[in-house]
Amino acid sequence: MTEKCLQVALDVPLDRLFSYGAGEFNPQIGERVLVPFGPRRLSGIVLATGADPGEYAGKLRSILACPADMPPLPEQVLALCRFVASYYHHPLGAVLAAAVPVVFRGTASFSPPDPEYLYQAGDLQALLSAIGSRAPARLKVAELLAVPVTAGQLRSANPAAMRWVRDWQAAGFVQTTTAEADSAGETLLLGPQPPLNAEQQAAVAAIAAATGFAPFLLYGITGSGKTEVYLQAIASQLAAGRQVLVLVPEINLTPQLEQRFRQRFPAVLLASLHSGLNDRQRALAWLDATQGRAKIVLGTRLSVFTPLPQLGLIVVDEEHDPSYKQQDGVRYSARDVAVYRARQSRVPVVLGSATPSLETWQNAQAKRYTLLPLTRRAVKDATLPAIRLLPVKKIRAAEGLHPLAREAVERALQAGRQALVFINRRGYAPVLACTECGWMASCRHCAARLVLHLGESRLRCHHCGFEEAVTPACPDCGNHDLQPVGHGTQRLEDIVAKQFPGARVLRIDRDSTRRKGELDAALKQVHDGDADILIGTQMLAKGHDFPRLSCVVILNADTGLYSMDFRAEERLFALLTQVAGRAGRHGQGGEVLIQTLFEDHPFYAQLLDGDYARLAQRLLAERRQLRLPPFTQWAILRAEAPQLPRVQAFLDAARLAFPHLRGLVVHEPVAASMTRRAGHERMQLLLVADTRAVLHQAMDEALPRIAALPDSQIRWSLDVDPLEV
Repeated sequence: MTEKCLQVALDVPLDRLFSYGAGEFNPQIGERVLVPFGPRRLSGIVLATGADPGEYAGKLRSILACPADMPPLPEQVLALCRFVASYYHHPLGAVLAAAVPVVFRGTASFSPPDPEYLYQAGDLQALLSAIGSRAPARLKVAELLAVPVTAGQLRSANPAAMRWVRDWQAAGFVQTTTAEADSAGETLLLGPQPPLNAEQQAAVAAIAAATGFAPFLLYGITGSGKTEVYLQAIASQLAAGRQVLVLVPEINLTPQLEQRFRQRFPAVLLASLHSGLNDRQRALAWLDATQGRAKIVLGTRLSVFTPLPQLGLIVVDEEHDPSYKQQDGVRYSARDVAVYRARQSRVPVVLGSATPSLETWQNAQAKRYTLLPLTRRAVKDATLPAIRLLPVKKIRAAEGLHPLAREAVERALQAGRQALVFINRRGYAPVLACTECGWMASCRHCAARLVLHLGESRLRCHHCGFEEAVTPACPDCGNHDLQPVGHGTQRLEDIVAKQFPGARVLRIDRDSTRRKGELDAALKQVHDGDADILIGTQMLAKGHDFPRLSCVVILNADTGLYSMDFRAEERLFALLTQVAGRAGRHGQGGEVLIQTLFEDHPFYAQLLDGDYARLAQRLLAERRQLRLPPFTQWAILRAEAPQLPRVQAFLDAARLAFPHLRGLVVHEPVAASMTRRAGHERMQLLLVADTRAVLHQAMDEALPRIAALPDSQIRWSLDVDPLEV
């Protein structure tokens, strides 16, 4: 009898499937298997089965095991992964590995815990009567049994609770079920729902009425109630028994959104998927979603691949955020994959933003997406904060803060409000310099300056992670007068604490929230009113709602105006709009002050007007004229090696591998924006095509030739639709 042949995808840097014999096993397509691969054992996914091994007859190695710990990936998810592998030109095995939790990528078998039991009184009044009034502790525990509760919840009420519950269970008063069975029959219980204004009602109605694939751009100013629109649109999907996938750009947004979702849908199982969970927690949440128990999946980038058997709606919050683009490994855009998945699943997808990406805005203008505008703040009488520019060219800003900025912070404090001083640069100062010879501390491995972290007496590279102790003297001239140049969050924290000695100053950045739980604790301080002045980076710009915050001061906003990146103005507008939008969200009024050297720049005129549409129109006209995305299609071939000539030679050879196609331009190799990083010299090759079809045809023909180039020291990657140029 001929052994069944399996085609297995493995997480290896080879763009092919591998043939194995089934042996004594009978795995399904999409199932996880363990296979021999040279001297190693690897985990893979079965993608095809057949009775005839063809040229491999009699030579096949058999699979080693079928762990059966992961449900087989459904065909829809396999098709999604095939699309991602094809569009981003990455090995399918690596895409599939990225799409499943870490515990299913190794060779150990994952053992989920036994189902948790829930306890409930069949007839609560009969139980209370049987206990009588002389046992108040037992009565208190019994009252909890009015609804299904876990053993942990019962023990938290009284350590002896489970002994009493078992006695009541033996007497027939208490029944048990598993949490899985209970969630299968759950009813939709809604927490308090605030009333919607007319624009919000129209948006919810449009999403609820959509059938099949329907992409929406929910374009709402900061504080306009986009999240409330999401929640009420989700409620209609849950009422119909469907699941909802909600994507957020960064992990620090997930806990607060999760809390809000749980308050609104207390009886609905929610699976939270993000890197803040350990591997076991993530696997359990993924299994809840995959098996249909979790009706809401809330997560970051990788959540877009989660199998959802009853998917009814996809929401992408802050769709413009660059965090949705993976910058290593499989370089996919979760936002774009979410839109493709919605089309594949024939469900609506809602992209929400106050400052949409120009690609999404262009799709809305071309009527490919339905535009749902929210033009006013959701809280009654709440208005957008007044934005003012503070020119610092002629007025010396004392220790980083303009005199008018200090006055504004003082006004907020006197009114019992909070103020935010924003600078998108952590550390104490971006440069440590010698006042005599001009030496500046630089990274040994990157073309970048070392950032001074004064509290730790360390110089740290924010690109490769290299760090060293602060040098006591200039290594070039021996001068001991080394000075920090510029401002970071740590330096501002010291400055503000001295200028406002009676205020409670709280710094929130990646350094101050490095340990688990520190960010949640810091945000709780803000919400509880235990901080008066916040010092922070863009971690505080996205999605946070601070009711007492009325004043925002923004430093170093000009950096985006002279960047080489053609997306710099778009990103700066989004960042400043988000930061400004933290102020005055609850009707108390607010003011935003931006310190700038270029107050006459047309960018600031459009920012002050809050006129994103006019900015988008201007930038899109420039991009059309200059043949920039979204009017052309780009890909970048990046390469790096310890020696620059090897990188140059590799990219010169790679350039010749691309075919001559009408509508395709293959540019000369150029240095990357950071020419040296982590000890490697870096260059890149830009491909520009009139259409996606031409771009992908060129890559399909060239990549096998490039992969065959002989230099083993070269590390190279392809980035389709790049965000970093």
